[in-house]
Amino acid sequence: MTVPGTLSELDDEDDERAATSSVASDVPSSAICERLIVVANQLPVVARRRADGRGWSFSWDDDSLLLRLRDGVPDDMEVLFIGTLRADVPAAEQDDVSQALIDGFRCAPVFLPPDLYDRFYQSFCKGYLWPLFHYMLPFASGPPPQDAPSRGGRFDRASWEAYVLANKHFFEKVVEVINPEDDYVWVHDYHLMALPTFLRRRFNRLRLGFFLHSPFPSSEIYRSLPVREEILRTMLNCDLIGFHTFDYARHFLSCCSRMLGIEYQSKRGYIGLDYFGRTVGIKIMPVGIHMGQLQSVLRLPEMQSKVAELRQQFEGKTVLLGMDDMDIFKGINLKLLAFEYMLKMHPKWQGRAVLVQIVNPARGKGKDIDCIRAEIQDSCDRINREFGNSRGYSPIVFIDQNVPSVVKLAYYTVAECVVVTAVRDGMNLTPYEYIVCRQGLPSSESAPEVSGPRKSMLVVSEFIGCSPSLSGAIRVNPWNTEATAESLNEAISMSEREKQLRHEKHYRYVSTHDVAYWSRSFIQDLERACKDHFRKPCWGIGLGFGFRVVALDPNFAKLSFDSILMSYGRSKSRAIFLDYDGTLVPQASINQRPSEELVSIINTLCSDRNNIVFIVSGRSKASLASMFSSCPMLGIAAEHGYFLRWNRDEEWQISAQSPDVGWMQMAEPVMNLYTEATDGSYIETKETALVWHHRDADQGFASSQAKEMLDHLESVLVSEAVVVKSGQFIVEVKPQGVSKGLVAEKILTSMKEKGQQADFVLCIGDDRSDEDMFENIADAMKRSIVAPKTPLFACTVGQKPSKAKFYLDDTYEVVSMLSALAEASEPDPTDLADDLATSVSSLDIGDEQIQFGNISIEGS
Repeated sequence: MTVPGTLSELDDEDDERAATSSVASDVPSSAICERLIVVANQLPVVARRRADGRGWSFSWDDDSLLLRLRDGVPDDMEVLFIGTLRADVPAAEQDDVSQALIDGFRCAPVFLPPDLYDRFYQSFCKGYLWPLFHYMLPFASGPPPQDAPSRGGRFDRASWEAYVLANKHFFEKVVEVINPEDDYVWVHDYHLMALPTFLRRRFNRLRLGFFLHSPFPSSEIYRSLPVREEILRTMLNCDLIGFHTFDYARHFLSCCSRMLGIEYQSKRGYIGLDYFGRTVGIKIMPVGIHMGQLQSVLRLPEMQSKVAELRQQFEGKTVLLGMDDMDIFKGINLKLLAFEYMLKMHPKWQGRAVLVQIVNPARGKGKDIDCIRAEIQDSCDRINREFGNSRGYSPIVFIDQNVPSVVKLAYYTVAECVVVTAVRDGMNLTPYEYIVCRQGLPSSESAPEVSGPRKSMLVVSEFIGCSPSLSGAIRVNPWNTEATAESLNEAISMSEREKQLRHEKHYRYVSTHDVAYWSRSFIQDLERACKDHFRKPCWGIGLGFGFRVVALDPNFAKLSFDSILMSYGRSKSRAIFLDYDGTLVPQASINQRPSEELVSIINTLCSDRNNIVFIVSGRSKASLASMFSSCPMLGIAAEHGYFLRWNRDEEWQISAQSPDVGWMQMAEPVMNLYTEATDGSYIETKETALVWHHRDADQGFASSQAKEMLDHLESVLVSEAVVVKSGQFIVEVKPQGVSKGLVAEKILTSMKEKGQQADFVLCIGDDRSDEDMFENIADAMKRSIVAPKTPLFACTVGQKPSKAKFYLDDTYEVVSMLSALAEASEPDPTDLADDLATSVSSLDIGDEQIQFGNISIEGS
């Protein structure tokens, strides 16, 4: 190696090797031009078979969001798209089509077999994930029938396998075109949630972002998904995860907390999850519209003529507009019922108000779509029969067909109010488009289609993604038909000045937070999230969707057994400090007593005359004394070192002044309040401390309760000489001046005073209380408490931010390492004599004397 860094995998053909080693150099790329690879289910391209049947013609899809996000990409960054084509291309023509799209459009198509695509998209994406993410629980007793995949049915393992296989096809296409050291990859939407794990397994340091364009459900809904952890973990293999709203992000974070035990942190305005040493960023940014595209349509000559036609058609009428896809979550029939109720309660609008409902073609298929379409048609017919008249007035104008962009924008322009009553929706850009159309063209251009002050009104469901950003809109619960009806009346009855002010407020936001702003912001945050990719050593571990990349600080490394054994063998005065819970036994273990194997290992270490071994724990002295009663030479520091004894035969020492525990009478009632309110929690009372445990409580609620209790106790005990701290599933109150760090320092100082200055120090722990010990040991050499050049092994259990320089993965590795040290230990000569005496006790040697070095055994 001629440069500092981590050895990289030179040949990545073997997936198993790739799963256990880094595949990218630690040296940052020196490429001049970076590239953004955008991966989505469908390419932003329209493919048509030529009229003569020979070959294909292609054009950009102007309505595609993916195409418009290019406006926010830096000028020096190339954009390449990967996705499927909305066309059935024969296998014989696929290579030619691929080459044509790469050369002319910088698009790399993914060709999925028709049966696989149907199982991937219709059965799993639209038939299971999409309903679940829109809060439809799978109540059906069996898998969804082929003719009705839109209704969530029982989880079908074959459909999930098809979903994973389809994602693998996307991965293979990415591999064909990617330069992993220089490219950024941006994956879009729930169709490709398995893709990040495929990519991360192959390219450990890949700069990878993901944006979810649908809602993310609450944990109560999401937890019903059988592959819930697999999807969470594959999303966490990204560097940045984007959501439209804080609600969606909050639900995702709650799922990570409740199902994976991962808590998020907010720092300087950025939300992040620490996942095996990598920080996964959370981005909250609603997507916007493309102003230029809308304004270009507004400039078309046919636009003005269509607006004039509609104004003539609805002359003297107040037009309310609905523009929705045909699906079961858009709440179209709820909108019709609310409009009907408004006409009944406010007869002045009969003959004057018209609701134009335009329905875009359904993206899914099945009986649900047919059912909802029939229901909508019945409502339209009934309302028109009841409130229509012979003068040509129909209160409902129902348009169930694909409408050209010019016609849509013309309807936006003439509508007094747009109504969106979706019961659940990802973003829904209809209100944004309406606002821009009501604004018309810039004042420098002629815009006869908009006359007078610009004004608009919005009635929007509170369950859609754009609702939080439209503060001037009237928000409704679409299930409450009566309240929605009153909101419709309020919207169209509002004063012109009020409509104008609300419109101006909305337009300022929509015009400045367009799709370019959204993509530019996401790319900037992705660059920031990936800035340390080539600085930290990293390894890939795990199988299947349990795969993850472990990234470590350059100074943080796994403890090498060979290294510590070598230092152990050279040393003559050793200090070994061991935490107990989470270090020697798993935190979640029901049986917390040490095993016979562990007791034997500790006794072997203690029998080495060169060793001083201490258990340093927050447990009470009675508990520790009972559990280690068969370890006569073991030192114990109980209650974080407040009580100390060097071996079983010595009396307990108090390492601080005698405690005044009067504060317990103030703290215990406070803790009792939270214990009674938090099922599964309990209080542990020690001689000098109180500990509130909440491991067995609901973690979301208990975590909130712990934070509130911490604040409550600090305010109650502000004048007392105590410290209130939180740890792993605990909140603890203990005297000031007591910590594991101070007791470790005291033991090392005492060894020096006895002429046994330590020349080897091992300290292992797993939680926050052990960090004091790691910190004090790191400074021990500077203060000459230990011998010069003493090897200091401060080791934490699990890969996480720590003041320790080493880590071991779990308690099993800790015990294995201690066992290796025990095998390398020298037994005490006294013990050796006892063993020898026992061995020869049955021999009849008469009056002879047998000499073993300095040990003699006499017969008779």
